Amino acid sequence: MPTDTFFNLPQEKQDRIIAVAIDEFANYAYHNSTINRIVEKAEIAKGSFYQYFNGKKDLFKYIMLDIIGKRKLEYLDYMVENMDKLNFFHHLRELYLGGVKFAKDNPKLQAIATKFIKDSSNDLKKEILGETAVAGNDFMKELLVKGVKEAEIKPDLNIDVIVFILIQFNFSAFEFLFNKIEVWDEEQIVALIDDLLYIVENGIKNKNY
Repeated sequence: MPTDTFFNLPQEKQDRIIAVAIDEFANYAYHNSTINRIVEKAEIAKGSFYQYFNGKKDLFKYIMLDIIGKRKLEYLDYMVENMDKLNFFHHLRELYLGGVKFAKDNPKLQAIATKFIKDSSNDLKKEILGETAVAGNDFMKELLVKGVKEAEIKPDLNIDVIVFILIQFNFSAFEFLFNKIEVWDEEQIVALIDDLLYIVENGIKNKNY
């Protein structure tokens, strides 16, 4: 996380450094990004960078958790406000809708997140995301347990296995949606999301087979 020295900078300088860092991480995968390019474009000394952050990983973690993470939550207000009213599949629908709207409004931040998920090792993901990833898994598990209690989810399923499958499915689903969406058409997007959720809810087996 940034040091107090960074937060004591004029807001314009803070914003410039973060904007340059976002451009760098959006254009290059984490391992290919460089502090040299960041300090050059932000017009700061390399020594100053290390007064603001412990290193590249520290800066990247700040962008992933404090900027991307918090901004994504802004797109999930309806879901958060109606936690007790929505069933499991409605929760998933709101997660997908919020994620797609976030990507539309924040293409650079979405590029950073997508590159990180696709190009980073599991160890780096654990190191960067830390407790956030655990919290995400716990949240999905909590929704599934609630769904079982309310009889909308089969009671004999292994919840931990379903959590793992759904988390992986979510990453693939977002990639599919972003590749399919050439022009922003909310009706088309909602239809695609509903198609994906139909598969989650009903499976692919022909029940008449």
